[in-house]
Amino acid sequence: MLAAALRRRQPPAGLIFHTDRGSEFLGASVQALLVAHGALQSMTRGGAPDENAHMESFFHSLKAELRHGRTFTTARALRTALTRYARYYNQERLHSSLGYQSPVDYERRAA
Repeated sequence: MLAAALRRRQPPAGLIFHTDRGSEFLGASVQALLVAHGALQSMTRGGAPDENAHMESFFHSLKAELRHGRTFTTARALRTALTRYARYYNQERLHSSLGYQSPVDYERRAA
């Protein structure tokens, strides 16, 4: 999903990629992708959950709204569900921190 977002959005160097401390974000493939795009990684320190509160909130929502009580039998099924959730989260889901707008609507109005 990160690779697809970078291709689609084509952000300038200096993008800050916020994550939790999950091992998937420390892997060589993610790190190489970030370096190739001149992106910086922001990650919470252990025991400091408020340091990266927006991403922690996203991952909490992802786990509660997408994964809770579900089992994905294939990588493809998981990838499809994650893609749909990301689209919903960014284009439809209203966020109280954005004045009850979706992130896409908020970004359009702020531009």
